[in-house]
Amino acid sequence: MNDFDGVLPVHKPAGMTSHDVVAKCRRLLQMKRIGHTGTLDPSVTGVLPLCLGRATRMVEYLQEMPKEYRAVLKFGIATDTEDLTGTIIEELPETGITEAQVREALADFIGPIMQTPPMYSAIKVDGKRLYELAREGKTVERKAREVVIHELEVTGFEEGDQPEVSLRVLCSKGTYIRTLCVDLGAKLGVPSTMAKLERTLSAGIGLDGCLTFEEIAERMEAGTLADTLVRADKAAVHMPEHKVDERRLENALRGQKLSSWAVLPSAEGLQKEFRLYTPDDRFIGIYRWDEEVGKVVPVKVFLP
Repeated sequence: MNDFDGVLPVHKPAGMTSHDVVAKCRRLLQMKRIGHTGTLDPSVTGVLPLCLGRATRMVEYLQEMPKEYRAVLKFGIATDTEDLTGTIIEELPETGITEAQVREALADFIGPIMQTPPMYSAIKVDGKRLYELAREGKTVERKAREVVIHELEVTGFEEGDQPEVSLRVLCSKGTYIRTLCVDLGAKLGVPSTMAKLERTLSAGIGLDGCLTFEEIAERMEAGTLADTLVRADKAAVHMPEHKVDERRLENALRGQKLSSWAVLPSAEGLQKEFRLYTPDDRFIGIYRWDEEVGKVVPVKVFLP
């Protein structure tokens, strides 16, 4: 078995679940400890970073980073799954929607917004996933939750009785692009659904940095796959980066609490977790400032 450690950026093809991708990479890499950084529906393609080995301990932090998508929204059709894989439940032969109307409506969806998760989603309610209930013909009440749309722009518009608009979306984790498409149609007073979706950015990794299964197999054969991996800690660029003072390096390596002066620059009063490194840039782990004890305390230590 291999012991790779890092983030493997995979270009997910259509027709596979995220778990399918993990299973295939376990076979290709001949290792078991692999985790993905955010589920993609089977029909969705694009960036799916996999954490290998000890990097799986960084999954929760990489998931927090913004994600970018390119989507195609079709007006005039609504489905039970909010995308074209579902059953049509409403259809309007002619919508009259214009590009100018779409652009004007987008302004209401930028920033923090409330979304109600679709029934066809993996969220659990009373121990059962929503999509399992949906397949049984059941609909349950879902709580709306806040997500953030950082950027939203029109990248193309195809006119017609049921026009299609191409969108680029930069958003927080937990955002359902399907639901965004449906809500945008509702704002304009017409049924709508997501026709296509590709994830173009996740964990700071873009499409250009991703490998297909064939490329992964080739690099395994050539023994160069390790050169492709991204250091998980370096991918977490949304987390502040600090270094430990040389005089307290041994204390940090033992996972001990540190005085504020031992972290450079000082993390005193910092409200969020940060990455801590040795003076020579080796990743020690995730730390945070604990106001109650007045110390920097370890959350996850990586170096022995």
